[in-house]
Amino acid sequence: MYYLAQANIARFKASLDNPLMKEFTDFLEPVNKLAEESEGFIWRLTDTDGKSASYIESPFKDELMAINVSVWEDYDSLSNFVYSSVHSYFLRNKKKWFDIGGPSQFIMWWIPVEETPTLEMVKKKLLHHEKHGDTPSVFSIKKMFDTQGNSIKK
Repeated sequence: MYYLAQANIARFKASLDNPLMKEFTDFLEPVNKLAEESEGFIWRLTDTDGKSASYIESPFKDELMAINVSVWEDYDSLSNFVYSSVHSYFLRNKKKWFDIGGPSQFIMWWIPVEETPTLEMVKKKLLHHEKHGDTPSVFSIKKMFDTQGNSIKK
């Protein structure tokens, strides 16, 4: 059995303590709590205090690069949270807080139920996707694959 892991990276416009980021940071914890309570949610990357992964030291050279990693039962569970909850407001308004012209990537991959993504794994998946595009081992919303490696339409 497999779960769907997702990771996304994007560059913040400013540090999280900057007033420009206040609306975003005010809603980090409530939105993360909503994710955790959503049907199909399995796990999310947090800092040592259980706060948002946004507070983790960036594994990238750019300290303003934000990373988010979570695991879901399936794509429908992830999609319902992302597009049919208050999270969609932040997605629609991302240019308020994120450098839209900067590096940004959203990837997904299937993991065995007993596996938990690591930052090292995420970096490898991101690099693989940058180099090869959508493949059965890592893909985007544009070309998704099932657990058997078959292309699927969403």
